Amino acid sequence: MNIILTGATGTLGSKVLHTLFETKYNQINTVYLLVRKKGLTAPLERVINMLKSEYAPQFIKDNLDAITSKIKVINADHILEPKSFLEINKQYYFIHSAGFVNLSVDPANKDEIFEENFNFTKSIYNAYLPYLKKFIYISTAFSIGDLGGIIGDDYIEIEGGTYRNFYEASKHASEKFLTQKSKENNIPLQILRPSVLGGNAMDNPSYFISKYMVFYLFAKFFYNTPSKEHIRITANADSGLNIIPTDYAAKVIVKVFDTNVQQLNIVHNKATNITKGISKILDTVDFTSYNITQDIITKAAGFESKLEQFYYETIGVHLNPYLTSKPYEWDTSLLESILPIPKYDLEQYLGNTVEFAKLKNFRNQKW
Repeated sequence: MNIILTGATGTLGSKVLHTLFETKYNQINTVYLLVRKKGLTAPLERVINMLKSEYAPQFIKDNLDAITSKIKVINADHILEPKSFLEINKQYYFIHSAGFVNLSVDPANKDEIFEENFNFTKSIYNAYLPYLKKFIYISTAFSIGDLGGIIGDDYIEIEGGTYRNFYEASKHASEKFLTQKSKENNIPLQILRPSVLGGNAMDNPSYFISKYMVFYLFAKFFYNTPSKEHIRITANADSGLNIIPTDYAAKVIVKVFDTNVQQLNIVHNKATNITKGISKILDTVDFTSYNITQDIITKAAGFESKLEQFYYETIGVHLNPYLTSKPYEWDTSLLESILPIPKYDLEQYLGNTVEFAKLKNFRNQKW
């Protein structure tokens, strides 16, 4: 089995790489990792740092030499030159986990978001077409837009909701492009869609995550502010926050990538009530001067404090469309037939993930 993986130093991609070797070591011949240089850190060094991290699974640590012998790190500068490092007579599973997560709603950012997600995915698919055994695309469960109601796994044959940002739109456009091309070229395609990624729920260390995003940014904002001014937070009391542990999402991806599953949402079967979730996050970071409202807070209507203005002009721009989404839930029957979702108290898990982030001062891993 030969595998190509993008995003191997990212939050989900790194966990997918760990899980591949933990569960399929004997089946794997080579894993090609397409990795960018980061500052002065070369791609190979970034991968080694990740594999040697204190957060790497014990199996990786115990078998580091054997595992690294099965890895080939390719500088992402050459990502569109597969003939320079692949063999034309072999076929490869391509797991495209890398993505540009930018929740901006500013039209000025649209072209960049589509370039990094949609156009880049098109270029990769076309470049690797002669080598593909199967293309696995890691999308997002939110690519269907603000749909509401019961959401199934098929996002291609149904009409979606209104996209909350250009990130969702670019991921959904990528899904449709890949679906069309896979049919034209008779190449198997699999689309896997995690929801919001949270810390480990199954593996050690518990609650670890390598990069703090989405609800973590909400927690970090209020954790770091010295202001005690009051703030009104707009949220739809009937909506929810769907968080899936990164270790569970990675296990599902590795379990299904070589099966005939075509589309799968990797989501929790229950969402954390948005009001209770916000309260749990803010209680955990010891911020108490707030109230949750369904009123729409705008500059025109007036802000009650400088903190409130700062929130709505910064992270509130990106998070507000999710806090005010239509009530929805996902049909997880297929997912749970593949790997049961771990059982835990949703609010307690949310509090514990934020508490872990506090202990690490919300610092991302520098791999």
